[in-house]
Order: sequence, then structure tokens, then C-alpha cells
Amino acid sequence: MPTRTREIHLAARPHGEPTESDFRMVTTELPDPGPGEVLVRNLVMSVDPYMRGRMNDRPSYAPPWQVGEPARGGAVGEVLAGDGLPAGTLVLHDAGWREHALLRVGEVRQVEPVAGVPASYYLGALGMPGLTAYAGLFHIARLQPGDTVFVSGAAGAVGGIVGQLARLRGAKRVIGSAGSAEKVRFVTETLGFDAAFDYHDGPIAELLKAAAPEGIDVYFDNVGGEHLEAAIATMNVHGRIALCGSISGYNATGRPYGVTNLGLAVGRRLSLTGFLVSDHENLRPEFAREVGAWVRSGEIKVTETSVDGLDNAVSAFIGMLNGRNTGKMIVRLT
Repeated sequence: MPTRTREIHLAARPHGEPTESDFRMVTTELPDPGPGEVLVRNLVMSVDPYMRGRMNDRPSYAPPWQVGEPARGGAVGEVLAGDGLPAGTLVLHDAGWREHALLRVGEVRQVEPVAGVPASYYLGALGMPGLTAYAGLFHIARLQPGDTVFVSGAAGAVGGIVGQLARLRGAKRVIGSAGSAEKVRFVTETLGFDAAFDYHDGPIAELLKAAAPEGIDVYFDNVGGEHLEAAIATMNVHGRIALCGSISGYNATGRPYGVTNLGLAVGRRLSLTGFLVSDHENLRPEFAREVGAWVRSGEIKVTETSVDGLDNAVSAFIGMLNGRNTGKMIVRLT
């Protein structure tokens, strides 16, 4: 019997900040699964900064969403029926933004339930954002014990994990930036950063210099723009920068902020390296062992901002782009 369900389609490509009118809720029917297919009921779905780029019709590392078709992104669901996986199996896949999905068995990865670990964690600390933090900090920025580390977007899904990983691996000092006084307190009091500042409180270069008077050795960049320029100005010789994201310019309609001090990278022998988490799938087993143990022991604090229902997914996405989340933004579908 066909399954009646709902899904969110891209209705228009935004100019600047996305709006609710750029999306459309569609009711549809999915056929029964055929050979090699499974029908999945989604439990939780993710909204992430990279999805803003998928709304644009231009080449990128992730294919653009198509107007009139369902949006896509990470989700965890349970198998209802199908071929190859028993009903009730928990799976991770890329067909979020919908209540049900009909997928080939090869499009899902089985998640082994762990006592005390919610399914949503596999979209955050134990999923793509966590692996991004792990790969970027340890294999791109090559963190060393005794380093001073600066993390922009420190209250977000990736940044909050980066700072905690740095602390657990022996960083001398961990500094974060965030978008409000409340988030600054969260970063220092809950996540254990040594210092943090609200980037609205003045020129970022001055705020960072005050927080890191001896300079920084590692910068994990989630924001770009003025943050990147300030970090370059504060880097010590042989400093390393992991270029993960540039959310400050994702909704820009004009020329983005131009970094003016790249010349310092020569004399200070800096390394600036962009990376994609998809290039580091080989790290997943060690990441799962190490970070999974820290999450289960409570040494890594996991914080989520959640909304309920597919009807609220678009507002959650727009809110995440505007910094209205602390930790990972999650949409619960059941």
C-alpha cells in the first residue's frame, strides 16, 4: 500500500537571505519498496550551514538542490519495510527534509543504537559535524600539545566540538568567538573554553589580541571574513589555519569581505588549508572510537537546539543561518 507523506521542496532560489517562500510543503505518496529498496520513517533531520550553498545554481562540492524537487540533507530514521534490512533498523542517510524516504539499501548506513546516545547525536557530535571537527583540528591544523587555539563560531555544531577536542588533546589555551553574551558564557562555562568574546563588542582583531596576548598557533575557521583577517594578524610563526566554512558571507548579495593581510602568511610561514569532511571518511573508525568514548563519558558536552515537526524545518534552517542555535540545530519529526 502506498505511503502518504510530506516533503519540503525548493520553490525558488534566494537572493540574499532565504525566506519561507523559497520552500514549499508537498504531500505525496511513496510506492512500496521494491527489490533492494527500503522505506524509512525519518525520526530526526539536520539543518546545516552548507545547505545554503546548495540553494544556489552553481557548481560546488555538493550538488545544488533543484527547484521543484525535495531538499536533501542528513537524517536518521527507522526502516519500516523493504529488502535487506529488518524493520526497526536505525539508519543514517541523505534524504532529510521529508517524513518518509524510499531509498536503495546502498544509500543508507546502519546505526548501531548505544544506550544513552540519542539518534540525533549521529547528525551532530557523532556525525558529520563531529567528524569535521576531528579531521580539521587533528589532520588539517595538526594540533600539538601546548598550542593556543582560536575557534570562530564556537557555540555552533562544529566549533563547540573543536574547542572541546583541543582541550582534551592538550591545547595550552582555547579561545572562541560567539554572537552573544549568553553564548560566550555557554562556551566558557559549559564547553570549557579558556576565553571567549562576543564579536559584536568591537573590532575582532582587538578582541582576539586581548584574549590571546601571546598569539595563536591554530585557527579553526567557520566564519571567514573579518574573523579570518584577525586570526592571520594574531598567528604565531608556523601557525596553521583550517578553513572549514565562511558563514559570514553565505547570504551576501554584494562583494564579500576582502581579507587584506594575506601577505603576513609569507613571513610567518603560515599554512592555510581548506578541507571537506568527505575527504576524510578513512578517519571515521578512529573518530567513532575516540569521540564516541568521550561523548559517552561526558567529557564532551553535547548541546542541541531542537524544533518539532517538518512544518518548522524551514524556520529552523533560517534561524541556524542567523545564529539562533546553540550547538547542533535538529528537527525532530516524531
